[in-house]
Amino acid sequence: MADRKPIDSWLTDMDGVLIHEGVPIPGADAFLKKLRESGKPFLVLTNNSIYTPRDLHARLRRMGLEVPIENIWTSALATAQFLDDQRPEGTAYVIGEAGLTTALHDIGYILTDHEPDYVVLGETRTYSFEAMTKAVRLINDGARFICTNPDETGPSAEGALPATGAVAALITKATGKKPYFAGKPNPLMMRTGLNTIGAHSETSAMIGDRMDTDVLAGMEAGMQTFLVLTGLTRPEQVEDFPYRPSKVVDSIADLVDRI
Repeated sequence: MADRKPIDSWLTDMDGVLIHEGVPIPGADAFLKKLRESGKPFLVLTNNSIYTPRDLHARLRRMGLEVPIENIWTSALATAQFLDDQRPEGTAYVIGEAGLTTALHDIGYILTDHEPDYVVLGETRTYSFEAMTKAVRLINDGARFICTNPDETGPSAEGALPATGAVAALITKATGKKPYFAGKPNPLMMRTGLNTIGAHSETSAMIGDRMDTDVLAGMEAGMQTFLVLTGLTRPEQVEDFPYRPSKVVDSIADLVDRI
């Protein structure tokens, strides 16, 4: 790390880094406050496509964390940006919530089940068998298959819930077509995020709690990576991966002085 350029911009995951089960992680407020005061470009990222940035801004504010709307980047926004680059003003059949449908509306996409260019799958609170059946038939008829993220499970108060990756596997099994995942660990999400804040990977850092998504995406995007131990990846698991983060720290509190 000694020969790396100073960090001028920061990207950080949300769940497991800034909050855990709806409660701020100690040091998160100080980290965000110092980022805002520094004037350095930054983004808070999430693979969850359910919520719009405005929704997340309000949810974080209720927890005592102040993150401007323009500093929130979701897999839904990354997916919309990807589709706008690939096929501007296209059409899509969407399984997802407001975070995804709003992002697609905002780039000028038409949401339809009539010969869509794409089937786009994201998180939803209630996956409908009817909607999945429709997706299978549309993909078999030629629609391209896109997913916001590959996460197979998501957290809830009662335990793990099947998430986008698990439902995508069902659709893939039924169609023989694998989706393109726009969210982490695809470095596309990092690169599109960096572009939105005018940052360069060479002078940027990614903070995350998962080796297989956050650290991998940051590394492949050419960024410095910090693994915090307040989320999913445990210290003893780091050596199980064929790549390493730039640095492992106990929590976001250990990075306040790096800004």
